[in-house]
Amino acid sequence: MSLRGTTAAATTAAVLLAGTAAGVAPTAQAAAPAQQPATATDALPGVRFVDIPGDGGTVLKANVFTPAGADGSRTYPVIVLPTSWAMPQIEYVAQARKLADSGYLVVSYNSRGFWQSGGNIEVAGPPDIADASKVIDWALANTPADPQKVGMAGVSYGAGISLLAAGHDKRIKAVVALSGWADLIDSIYSGRTQHLQAAAMLSGAGELTGRPSAELRQTMKDFLGSNLAKEQDMIEWGRKRSPVTYLDQINENGSAIMLGNAWGDTIFPPNQYADFYEKLTGPKRLELRPGDHATAEATGLLGLPNDVWTNAQRWFDHHLNGTANGIDGEQPVQLKPRSTGAYEGYPDWKSVGADQRKIAMGGSKTIRANVDSGANGGVILLSNALDQFLKVPPMASVPLLPRTYASVWQSERYAGTQRVRGTARVHTTLSSTESSGTLVAYLYDVGPLGLGKLVSNAPYTFHDRTPGKPFPVDLELFSTAYDVPAGHRLALVIDTVDPLYIEHNPSGAQLTFSSPESDPSYVSVPLRDK
Repeated sequence: MSLRGTTAAATTAAVLLAGTAAGVAPTAQAAAPAQQPATATDALPGVRFVDIPGDGGTVLKANVFTPAGADGSRTYPVIVLPTSWAMPQIEYVAQARKLADSGYLVVSYNSRGFWQSGGNIEVAGPPDIADASKVIDWALANTPADPQKVGMAGVSYGAGISLLAAGHDKRIKAVVALSGWADLIDSIYSGRTQHLQAAAMLSGAGELTGRPSAELRQTMKDFLGSNLAKEQDMIEWGRKRSPVTYLDQINENGSAIMLGNAWGDTIFPPNQYADFYEKLTGPKRLELRPGDHATAEATGLLGLPNDVWTNAQRWFDHHLNGTANGIDGEQPVQLKPRSTGAYEGYPDWKSVGADQRKIAMGGSKTIRANVDSGANGGVILLSNALDQFLKVPPMASVPLLPRTYASVWQSERYAGTQRVRGTARVHTTLSSTESSGTLVAYLYDVGPLGLGKLVSNAPYTFHDRTPGKPFPVDLELFSTAYDVPAGHRLALVIDTVDPLYIEHNPSGAQLTFSSPESDPSYVSVPLRDK
């Protein structure tokens, strides 16, 4: 790394600390101009800290990076960066500086309801979408921004807002949405199961760093309290905040959209991003890598070399500036397997798991509910980060899993490497002694000694079923890219308790999995031949 890069990383870290110290307590006084610490401004020549009136006049705290030498004689492509959930406005300092050095005008703003911005947390609701357009309005009126070259980007919350804005503002020509969501319900309520740790972390972080709206507080209370009477209301609340709801408008507006996510994202799993990608009709790119929520982009936020942010700038260079850098000629789906360091290119998402191999789930097996068998998906953010950096995913000794609480089906031992790519699917027939229940399915790579490394997992919840009456279950596991070594086998494990999720098994419930001759049970595993 150059001296300038080292300095940028150190400056970013210092400013993050300074900004956090300056605004630890989010206040309702955000409408009044607040002076930023001199240390932060002095450390960042070429940046202005400004107040931008958002929707309804709500003050959004922002910073503006202008290319060196800008004298008003020309305009520059502009990139708008909404902050991530609970992050201060200096989140993107390092990347904004790099973009400004490359000739972009960059406006980063603190999303409403967080830190010193005004308003309440609306979870990418209509006011947040309107804010994005207001920030673009401000940039065009107060900076040398080119109205024909407007881009948006962000991580997590900023990614979701950017995609939603692309469906509502035709001026947005290019978007880079990293570790975001396309379907909020399919992210934290997949398989009709509350993702407990994800929702609790988001709710807690919002309370600590912002001002949740009354609607958000009530929604989270109903969600975490499993209030089924409010289920449809919560689903509608989520749909309003899901970019896929505005797919037709996004496609009509024609923004060039780059999506990036991690295989192990425990907040916004990759399946929903991949499904959304397939439905986009404009210029598009999908990148999936090892890691958990936002861990793939994290080093770039500190100014360190990072291929996610490198490709983000390449995307903007081509689609805003018309640079012939070759990104449009690459395979649009780029996957980095968890087991290797090399990227694989595909023409589309459906080509990723084109070859499916079924593992039979024969026989009839009954398990008792309410007890964690020892198979689980790990801990939010931590477990998949360990897999990313140390190749240590959640593990379980498959032979020692208690069959009273876990059902296990295994493949034969493979003679060669099995390259799992895409989305594994479970089909089985289930009956329960109770009308409601939850199961969690895990796919493990099992070595010669029986140690299983987690390949993927997903939960499934049912309600209002007739006790004792079998019914079919179809469940998609979270998409992944993982190489199973020669001599190993795959195992599907199903139990009823996982700390990642809320379970709905009444005390003493039993689940029975069967495989009728007319409708055999199986797990279908997507494989890549070469």
